Amino acid sequence: MALRAAGRTSLVDSVVEQLRGQLAGGEWAVGDRIPTEHELAQQLGVGRNTVREAVRVLVHAGLLESRQGNGTFVRSTADPAAVLRGVRHAAASDVLELRVALEAEAARLAAERRDTHDLLRLRAALTGLREEGDRDADADLAFHLAVVEATHNTAFAEVYRFFSTQVHEVLVEALGDREMPPVDIDAHEALVTAIETGDPDAAERQARELLRAPREAVAALTERNR
Repeated sequence: MALRAAGRTSLVDSVVEQLRGQLAGGEWAVGDRIPTEHELAQQLGVGRNTVREAVRVLVHAGLLESRQGNGTFVRSTADPAAVLRGVRHAAASDVLELRVALEAEAARLAAERRDTHDLLRLRAALTGLREEGDRDADADLAFHLAVVEATHNTAFAEVYRFFSTQVHEVLVEALGDREMPPVDIDAHEALVTAIETGDPDAAERQARELLRAPREAVAALTERNR
């Protein structure tokens, strides 16, 4: 499907929407390099600066990826904006249930597939968690991302990376910083040990245990607000 020339109003928005349509319609597949700024500008009848801004919007949205010296490539053909809105408006208990499902399976796969590099990264992330404190969101996220990446499943890692920051925002909004339960360092240690020993059942069990406290906190808050 050929791109149509953009009108003169809201040029950047018009280009963004047309490129979204091209991606959703399968004009370019994941991993494809899209036309250059110059080529897109000619097809759309706009300036290169307009194309550059539109591409920047789509890079920020996670649909495109800019690689210095190589061009711009398709990262995803599904717009994450709708998913983000859904997660942000979901109940905290619903979000936690989804997180349990993701992290329990990730822990199981990590125990089966982890390699030496993964184990070193997990231990480093655990050390960072101990040093940064039991309420440091970035350190906790780094730990859980290390577990997910030990699955060696690229799709899993991408979904979790996209989902995890939204989970934290939902929980902070529901519980507030002061009511957020502290991170259980010992439970994190137990999860790492289960992954190191290659015990999928124990890893899954420990992953669920890690999320027991926040689930209980959300349940208690829900009960108080009834």
